[in-house]
Amino acid sequence: MKTSHAIGGGRFAVETYEFGSGEPLIFLHGAVGLTGMDPFLEDLGKDFKVIAPHLPGYGESTGGELIEDVTDAALFVHQFMDDLGIKSAYLMGHSMGGMLAAETAAHDTSRARKLVLVGPAGFWIDEHPIPDFFAMDLSEMGTYLFHDPKSPLAQLFLAIPDDMNQLADMYVERVKRLSMASRFLWPIPDRGLKKRAWRIAAPTLLLWGESDKLIPPVYAGEFTKRIKNARLTTIKEAGHLLPYEQQAAFCKAVRDFLKG
Repeated sequence: MKTSHAIGGGRFAVETYEFGSGEPLIFLHGAVGLTGMDPFLEDLGKDFKVIAPHLPGYGESTGGELIEDVTDAALFVHQFMDDLGIKSAYLMGHSMGGMLAAETAAHDTSRARKLVLVGPAGFWIDEHPIPDFFAMDLSEMGTYLFHDPKSPLAQLFLAIPDDMNQLADMYVERVKRLSMASRFLWPIPDRGLKKRAWRIAAPTLLLWGESDKLIPPVYAGEFTKRIKNARLTTIKEAGHLLPYEQQAAFCKAVRDFLKG
């Protein structure tokens, strides 16, 4: 179900996808945003109350001008939880959203009951540089986002509309989203998480696609080194868009961790 919430006394109007019932599981999306067809969220809604906001500046969410850095983003998530009456929740983030979920948990250690970081951004290793996502065109992205860039799923994600109006809308939305993402990720996705990650108190699961070429699995070592009670699970035949490519394995890993 798609809904909208007024957050922070109306400073933000937040487009939100919600599924299921039970303990709250808040999902923070990556740089590409939510598609509106994110079946893994609905799947997890069988066991949890899944709440997936479009971050300010994405989709129909407003207030992006108030988010300038990761601290602003973490405080936004805190306010979002407060206004929804959620003192603490399971926090899950993918890619850029993993970085922001980690920041949210580091800034206030009471917010995350458990933390799931899926191919998260947040660190930089000189020997393993992350490709410049902002300089890629659609034809390049498949190689970095998918285990099999020729799969039907990849082709669906990377399809270019024939209709010129739809094409124009797609590029306008892409520019808007990447402009917002650049505040956290460009020129490199290092905004000082290494100085704060030690504060994260929640048990943490790192999930990585073995074929992730955008943020390769070698980055998992930085997270397990800096976050206490962190453990890693890798999933075969999955790239950076792990939740889409291997939904069943992904959801099982999340359920086993959160319910364990």
